[in-house]
Amino acid sequence: MRFGMRGPKLAAGPRRETRIPMEVGVQISGHPAQPGTESTFTENVSSRGARVLSTRRWKTGDQLTIATLTGSFRAMARVAYCQLVPKAGFAVGLEFLEPSGQWVVADGFAN
Repeated sequence: MRFGMRGPKLAAGPRRETRIPMEVGVQISGHPAQPGTESTFTENVSSRGARVLSTRRWKTGDQLTIATLTGSFRAMARVAYCQLVPKAGFAVGLEFLEPSGQWVVADGFAN
């Protein structure tokens, strides 16, 4: 999967790309009020974004850095939404702004 650079979405509408359910270990950082890095997992991914679980509440428009624990994927991302998930924290929708590297590397297969 190749990640291209895209500008911010101008209007809400149906997704152009299907999200793939995939649990990938990632680190996110850049929370404006709670410094440090959080290790967490994705729930689903696409070449343009991901949904991650977080213990922190994020604001729409916040920018953060996301990096996979395996592989070499790293990106600046914009928070598209942050939803409370009872007993689990928050589900955070991310739009990749400056992606680079490989998303996942497993068994010689790179996405």
